[in-house]
Amino acid sequence: MLRSTALHTFAVVATVLVVPLVLVAAEHPTQTGTPRGYIAADYSKKLLAHVGADNADVWKKTIRDVHDLQVLPNGHLLTQTDFQTVVELDGKGETVWTYDAKKSPGNADRRVEVHAFQRFADGSTMIVESGPARILEVDASGKVLVEIPLVVKNPDTHRDSRLARKLENGHYLVCHEKDQTVREYDAQGKVVWEYSTGSSLYSAERLSNGNTLIGTGNGHSVIEVNPAKEIVWSVTETELPGIKLGWITMVERLADGNTLIVNCHGGDNQPHALIVTPEKKVIWTLKDHARFGNNLPVLKLVDHLAPATR
Repeated sequence: MLRSTALHTFAVVATVLVVPLVLVAAEHPTQTGTPRGYIAADYSKKLLAHVGADNADVWKKTIRDVHDLQVLPNGHLLTQTDFQTVVELDGKGETVWTYDAKKSPGNADRRVEVHAFQRFADGSTMIVESGPARILEVDASGKVLVEIPLVVKNPDTHRDSRLARKLENGHYLVCHEKDQTVREYDAQGKVVWEYSTGSSLYSAERLSNGNTLIGTGNGHSVIEVNPAKEIVWSVTETELPGIKLGWITMVERLADGNTLIVNCHGGDNQPHALIVTPEKKVIWTLKDHARFGNNLPVLKLVDHLAPATR
């Protein structure tokens, strides 16, 4: 009888001990929703980091300034260490390619900043220059293959452009922060479509349905605009419960139809990034003010990267 009571007492104690351990293991220190791996950079803390879903650093690197980031099909990363230097990093964060905008033709004695770039399937790279106000496509050696002038009505070396992407039709979608306008250029540099946000916009993505998803910068919002320039979907500054949108930088329509929003300058009590459904339900947030500061403009989810590239 005593032995049975002792066993019963041990089982109760074991249950009490096990349950809290399981709950602690399920908690995540920086994310809500399903934990995600990501690469992000914050220029206040001069940090570029690949962080796993377990919140551990896969690698990290010191940078100076950053406004763009592209994950390449081979798991490498195209980003920058300052506003003149674009780099390709391998899966360990080591530099395998560098482009110096000061060495581009005509730039030796003039101010130039790069805020957008894109690697193409043929290995060439688009570089968008503020100051000279042009789009370049260069080969691996830095030789200029294509040069297209940009339309800039309010010249500003730091704010002529923000994010830009070449579209499947060969056109270029360029965000002009100072002009507060996103412009679509054809292959010859003619403006064929534009949309003015009334704010210092940061990013634009052409969606498969022909609409354009825009991160409005200090407009504190995300908007989806159709070709007729009508807003068909949006998330505004205080629309999400408990969240206030700051300077909206990168925005991305994910494969599942949800939208990734990078919330730069949001403040200490706000998430650095979040994912919302089409119905505007928040299903994921990242809030890591121990690792990053208040100047995190770029973030990409990298759950797809194979362990070998990490």
